[in-house]
Amino acid sequence: MTLRQIPPRDVFTLLDQGALLIDIRDADEHARERIPRARHIPLARLAGAGPLADAGTPVVFHCRSGNRTRQNAAALAACAPGEAGILEGGLDAWKRAGLPVVKDRSQPLELQRQVQIVAGTLVALGVILGLAVNPWFHLLSGLVGGGLVFAGLSGFCGLARVLARLPWNAHRSG
Repeated sequence: MTLRQIPPRDVFTLLDQGALLIDIRDADEHARERIPRARHIPLARLAGAGPLADAGTPVVFHCRSGNRTRQNAAALAACAPGEAGILEGGLDAWKRAGLPVVKDRSQPLELQRQVQIVAGTLVALGVILGLAVNPWFHLLSGLVGGGLVFAGLSGFCGLARVLARLPWNAHRSG
């Protein structure tokens, strides 16, 4: 099933008319930046969330870029009792349209971004040290690359598990 793509300014108008906006991103993404009137229900918990609204209340789903909502359109449509749609372009398009967002820079970066930063740094460090110091340092880049492949295939990311336990992310673990 395909949900109707709704431009950001139209969603803003729908919210004024009583529509419900659902943010399906993970908690760490929502904590750092969000649309003020959006209700947060992560995608993983949406199916068990119960009725989202009355049958006459339009429901609009959003993520960061619109990709997750498009990929999960059928599951999202099943959660809405009546008319439903997707915020076209997600939070990114909402911001480009100049619409209000709440930013909390005291929250750590999303765990996914932290993994990307650390992995990229380790790969670059392995290459630089391999060229400048000793070729054996290239193994560091290879190990990180192998870890990323394993994470992609298995869904388990050891680096994310380690980062989640660091002090600035402590509220997320457990």
